[in-house]
Amino acid sequence: MTVSIRRLSHGLGAEISGIDLRAPLSESTYGEIHRTLLEYGIVLFRDQPLTTGQHIAFSRGFGALDTHDNAPQDRHPDYPEVLLITTRPKSDGKPSDTRYTGRVWHSDHSFTLVPALGSLLRAVAVPEVGGNTMFTNMFAAYDALSEGMKKLIANLHGVHTTARKIDDPARAADMKRRNPPVAQPVVRVHPESGRKALYIGEKVRHFAGMTAEESRPLIDYLCQHATRPEFVYRHAWRANDLIFWDNRSTMHIALGDFDINELRHMERTTLLGTPSGYVYDGPLH
Repeated sequence: MTVSIRRLSHGLGAEISGIDLRAPLSESTYGEIHRTLLEYGIVLFRDQPLTTGQHIAFSRGFGALDTHDNAPQDRHPDYPEVLLITTRPKSDGKPSDTRYTGRVWHSDHSFTLVPALGSLLRAVAVPEVGGNTMFTNMFAAYDALSEGMKKLIANLHGVHTTARKIDDPARAADMKRRNPPVAQPVVRVHPESGRKALYIGEKVRHFAGMTAEESRPLIDYLCQHATRPEFVYRHAWRANDLIFWDNRSTMHIALGDFDINELRHMERTTLLGTPSGYVYDGPLH
């Protein structure tokens, strides 16, 4: 079958077809996927009925995988390389503990000292309607800023936290203990392309050295700017979709546009990135 590449939107994204991810791939095929990722930010593969082991094997072709020690409760019981992102009602009828996962604009693991290079998310089961994910192009968002704004944010560091709503107090306390606040540069240089990208999101509490009151208007502006329609792609998941995205040049949000009494089961592998930022020990405003 011939390999083809189709753009997904004006802002970012491409679909690659003609590759069976269950089979061992050649070095040249991995190279083509990697080049497509760098150019388009996200890569979609449709109709890929992978096992969890095949998902991991494909992911490892791009680098070392995270074992998700920062969120052990959400790991696959047999595969620590896989994070389970599942909305499944409990047996007592109460909503899933994970119904809030990813519901803010963010880049994966920005609240750690080794932010994710990339994420590979596979749809195992999806609701009848909804459960969409939106992605945005942070290269384009940075490029569209005025020169004055670029100078203003050039040396700022945003204080990132997990910002995840958890109903269980014990789980919330454990997440906080494992993930102290981390200050990350607001402008990051992509280690492969050399391009500058905004590195901001709704997990940023404030800027280092500034109060929340001082920081909030600029954080809000940058987040709203980065998610303008011309930079964004909205994906409607189908079962057996796999999306590979570059966390260094994109941001994403999981939408709550579905019935939380329906099953939405996703599995994610996470590629380790390069060290960035520092543990913030100043006041959290």
